Amino acid sequence: MAAQGVALIEGDLENVSALNQLVADCAFVIHGAGAVRGNSQKAFNRVNVIGTLTLLNAVKAQTCPPKVLLLSSLAAREPQLSWYARSKYEGEKVLGNAANVEWIILRPPAVYGPGDREMLPIFQWMQRGIALVPGSPDARLSLIHVSDLVDAIILCLQSKEAIHQVLTLCDGKDNGYNWRQLADIAAEHWSRKVRLWRVPGWLLSGVAAVNSNTARITGKAPMLTPSKLRELRHKDWVVDNDTITTITGWTPRLGLREGLDHLNLSTL
Repeated sequence: MAAQGVALIEGDLENVSALNQLVADCAFVIHGAGAVRGNSQKAFNRVNVIGTLTLLNAVKAQTCPPKVLLLSSLAAREPQLSWYARSKYEGEKVLGNAANVEWIILRPPAVYGPGDREMLPIFQWMQRGIALVPGSPDARLSLIHVSDLVDAIILCLQSKEAIHQVLTLCDGKDNGYNWRQLADIAAEHWSRKVRLWRVPGWLLSGVAAVNSNTARITGKAPMLTPSKLRELRHKDWVVDNDTITTITGWTPRLGLREGLDHLNLSTL
């Protein structure tokens, strides 16, 4: 990494010394760290709210504070739904209330591509011929490939007009996708029929409750909890690119059809 001009600083969002070293003499800070698993509001807040505040304090301590781009989540649009959504919303407020700091907040929808582990199981099951639907088949969501997200981050950091903006972005699919559309695209890509299977509500609720109760005993952070389930069952996770395109000129290159072509099938 050193040969590529990259310096690795070991630490975390509770390590003030490491954070001060991390942001020293920087022009930009991309804050992508976040907790996505947990069994209480406190567990998510420790990273997504308090961690953001600790990083921000390190930024503000610099003689010339760097511009901060926070990778938030579309979930912050609906903070009442889950512990995660509330923590991302509160983390945005921490940054938005910061004086004398140039900041940008990006709210991506579901991100997929190399390195993804959250969307991966959905595509794994679709490759097998089944689309597991956690709520209504008519629920709609936007997507974005990670490479398009990276391009957007770079353009936002270079844009003066993006400062102090909360921006959404997606792959450009108007009104997003419903589950039938996702299954049809997957079926075309893998040349097989993909059937929708709406997972019984009682089954998901039962698993979520067991996960939450077990986590209280083991201390392990679960992904699926009753809180997360409310988020998964929400019917509208659709966004557009109107503002970010107007401000930065960014447009996505990969729709879902093209994005699936770029997946490494050996990981599926």
